[in-house]
Amino acid sequence: MNMRKAAIMSLVLTTLLVGFTGVASAQGEGELYTTYVIIGGALAIIIAGMASAIGLMLAGSSAVAVVAEKPELFGKCLVLQVLPMTQSVYGLLTAILLMLGAGLLGGAGGATITMVQGLGAIFIGLAVGITGISAVNQGIVASSSITATGRNPDIAARGIIFTVMPETIAIFGLLVGILLMSGLGLL
Repeated sequence: MNMRKAAIMSLVLTTLLVGFTGVASAQGEGELYTTYVIIGGALAIIIAGMASAIGLMLAGSSAVAVVAEKPELFGKCLVLQVLPMTQSVYGLLTAILLMLGAGLLGGAGGATITMVQGLGAIFIGLAVGITGISAVNQGIVASSSITATGRNPDIAARGIIFTVMPETIAIFGLLVGILLMSGLGLL
């Protein structure tokens, strides 16, 4: 239920941002659509980053408890605890690629962004950000894997495999985002 609320909030905020940007902007159309690219990049990193932070917190809480009792398991717990952070890396990569595609990075000056590219960038950011919410679930699995590793250190490798599985959803989101950027001429 919470993920559904987060997705709905993201869509509402995006609609408001796009609406207010259009009303408040005194820029030309190309520059306005560049603003949409910025919004898309921001959505990707904000949503995925928040989810990663929650996943890291869930896994980290278990890791601290296990390492307090068995300090020799620090390395195994650290690997499991850090896995939910990768979704924020996907959000960051998406934001950077969108900014490069819009000519906002690299000193080339701003490219002329069409309305389709600008709106596409918003939806790319949402796709990557929302699939990045899988970091929360990954944090839950990592937490369980860390607890299991505390009981039986030989289970750590299996725990990593279980913990990586929820990440495939975020990888699919990143892949779709990159394919859409390519198709829209933003790469």
